[in-house]
Amino acid sequence: MRAHVQEIVFDCADPAALVRFWAGLLGGAPVDRSGDWSYVDPPDFVRLAFQRVPEGKAVKNRVHLDLEVEDPALAADEALPAGASRVGGLVTDEQGSFQVMHDPEGNEFCFVTG
Repeated sequence: MRAHVQEIVFDCADPAALVRFWAGLLGGAPVDRSGDWSYVDPPDFVRLAFQRVPEGKAVKNRVHLDLEVEDPALAADEALPAGASRVGGLVTDEQGSFQVMHDPEGNEFCFVTG
């Protein structure tokens, strides 16, 4: 049996706010299905969904998204006003560069090149 990824779901405190952050990064129109569930269908990507949960984020994510950009440092600068934050500095090696980030609720993601 083979499965198909329908969507990637983030647990969060504020689905409506978080979907707008991710729609701003990836494109697509945010949809609030209810107060507890929002989603966005970014162009050329799987749906990202956000569901309200009662508990807060306590540890590092076990899975994160790597977002390919031309310039990770510039992408990080542009994401900061929307509520993102940097985690450490830009890392560059022979394979390219990446900048670890947090979304407004602390979920890790990376801007990458190379």
